[in-house]
Amino acid sequence: MDNIYLLMIVALAILAIADLVVGVSNDAVNFLNSAVGSKAISFRTIMIVASIGIACGAIFSSGMMEVARKGIFNPGMFMFSDIMIIFMAVMITDILLLDFFNTLGMPTSTTVSIVFELLGAAVAVALIKIGADGGSFSEVTNYINTAKATQIIFGILLSVVVAFSVGAFVQYISRLLLSFNFEKKAKWVGALFGGVALTSMVYFILMKGIKGADIAKQSFDFIGGATIKDFLEDNVFSIVAVSFVIWSVLSYVFINFFKINIYKLIIIVGTFALALAFAGNDLVNFIGVPIAAWQSYEAWVGSGIPATEFAMDVLGKKVPTPTLLLFIAGMIMVLTLWFSSKSRGVLKTSLDLSSQGETQERFQPNFLSRGLVRGAMLLSKYISYVLPSSAKNKIEEQFEKPIIELAQGKTHELPAFDMVRAAVNLMVAGILISIATSYKLPLSTTYVTFMVAMGTSLADRAWGSESAVYRVAGVLNVIGGWFGTAITAFIAAGVAAYLIHLGGASMIAVLLFLAVLLLVRNSIKHVKSSKETKAEDTLYRTESKSVQGVIKESASNISKALKRVSKINESAINGLINQDLPTLKKTRKTVVKLEDEIEDLQNNIFYFIKNLDETSVRASTFYIDVIGDIQDIAQSVGFISKVSHKHINNNHKALNKNQAKELKEISVKLNEVLTKTSAVFDLQAFNQISSLLEEKQALLKDVSKYAQIQVERTRTTESSPKNTTLYFSILLETEDLIKATMNLLEAHASRE
Repeated sequence: MDNIYLLMIVALAILAIADLVVGVSNDAVNFLNSAVGSKAISFRTIMIVASIGIACGAIFSSGMMEVARKGIFNPGMFMFSDIMIIFMAVMITDILLLDFFNTLGMPTSTTVSIVFELLGAAVAVALIKIGADGGSFSEVTNYINTAKATQIIFGILLSVVVAFSVGAFVQYISRLLLSFNFEKKAKWVGALFGGVALTSMVYFILMKGIKGADIAKQSFDFIGGATIKDFLEDNVFSIVAVSFVIWSVLSYVFINFFKINIYKLIIIVGTFALALAFAGNDLVNFIGVPIAAWQSYEAWVGSGIPATEFAMDVLGKKVPTPTLLLFIAGMIMVLTLWFSSKSRGVLKTSLDLSSQGETQERFQPNFLSRGLVRGAMLLSKYISYVLPSSAKNKIEEQFEKPIIELAQGKTHELPAFDMVRAAVNLMVAGILISIATSYKLPLSTTYVTFMVAMGTSLADRAWGSESAVYRVAGVLNVIGGWFGTAITAFIAAGVAAYLIHLGGASMIAVLLFLAVLLLVRNSIKHVKSSKETKAEDTLYRTESKSVQGVIKESASNISKALKRVSKINESAINGLINQDLPTLKKTRKTVVKLEDEIEDLQNNIFYFIKNLDETSVRASTFYIDVIGDIQDIAQSVGFISKVSHKHINNNHKALNKNQAKELKEISVKLNEVLTKTSAVFDLQAFNQISSLLEEKQALLKDVSKYAQIQVERTRTTESSPKNTTLYFSILLETEDLIKATMNLLEAHASRE
């Protein structure tokens, strides 16, 4: 029986490595967001700076490990056997929960997940013990460190409001002072901003780094015999004041004499500081539990007392974490940062919601987002009435965005936001996390950095009337996910702890197997999704400024769209004939993806027209017609897919042999014609259009012929009204699809 605990320690060690991987994938957004979004420095440089920050932060994070040992529950109330159940339940739940959010591309809080998992598992085990002893439910408070747990939970929730408010306020003031033309401001303005930003970040690094190192606990004569830790805590204002003067002077020297862009320097230092904070603050979320379990095991093995009788008072004492373990954990985090593709998905969500420009909105507005936007607009109108015209004009000047000219096809290279907002994001997040760290609170760095970024986006007018309801809905979705994380973590960890208590070693094996199975499944699903995103047949926005350029780029989109329409139609007809519901479900999903891409092309029409040369405005009419025809084709094949799925899903009568044969014949001929048409557009061999038009005309006659045959069948032998309706619907939509394709061919033939 004793060997089971050793095996559990080994399992926890493996789970710790997996948790590091999924945790970094989720939390990389915290420190990469500002640097990547501003494009101030190359991605490779960002990754190198962040990697160094993570490595340093991991080594200095020992003090925060106490949260896993005694921050949530009272260890003295539990036996060693109880503690191992709690820790095992927590780690299994944590990995699955974080990987789920990573797969969705949604940033969640690793701090919240670990806190509520510890709370849920501890409550479950406490209730089991109380039930066995015949106690009352109220005794559960004896087992939980309610004061500390409440402090942590309220601190995390409060950080959401504080981070958003402070971020918005600081960004608004910064923009009023610096405007969007910040690089043209006087050198002393940049120097002062650099002084404030670098002072806050350097003090942040001292609080998160040196203060947690062993050297900080030694006394030195040059600071009056005090330790570095005490000196930092007792002389906050003096250190900040002196640092501000020094960094302001250095910033002026960097700008004036070395021609260094001070905003880039701030972003580099800030990225390092937040990466260091992430590792220092969040490493406990990934390895705190396994390390606490290992230290508990060491204490129990040396005691000679049975596991069910060995009280875990040892966890209440301060036990240093071996530096080697911290270093290994740091290296795993660095490797994950470089090679995890899921972290890119989480990062994209944050950048899309804070982007200054137009992005493809992935969240749909809801009644709450609409209400908040309306309220904000009313407040804005009220303020505009109160402010004098001169003040309003001055503010508008500061928020006037410069027009950035890019070479053709380079619009994707625009940064999501400028360097001022990136610097404010890093500066404010660093200051708030420093304050929390000084109080030993395991603050959610995800909540802080995300909400600061959202606050600065609001203040910077990134959420305009065209995007506000979508962005606000996105933020509400993310915040809702955070509350979902807390509730799910609490319940799931509690259930897992109860199951392990009932099933022992067998249940642990089952849960571990399920965890591995789900991780592999999510990984395969993510890889598959990534491949679909990068598919060759993805439609792209047209960026040409001339008629010929539009024809060329539109031809590529038409070719890709027709290839996909051909596959969708073939799958829908085959699924209908074979009554294959899974195929029809998959086909409907494929249609939705195609329609979303076409909608994105439509949404780009405004920017396409604005981008045209004066002499090429007529290209806009041609482009609008092309998009309209592609949409008609997609709607037709979408309708065929929808009615086929509905018919089979409702278990209606199968098509008769003649109907199936005729639809199959039409489908084969249509796919042949669509394939040829796709090739014509792909090769831009528009001289072949006339022969294709003849083939399509012949196909239209076949469709009309089979429609007439069905009319005769209906009058004589047909007995199913559902089949008749379905058959005619498919033929009519096929006819519309052919006509829309002919319109595309005729439009391009007239341009030859």
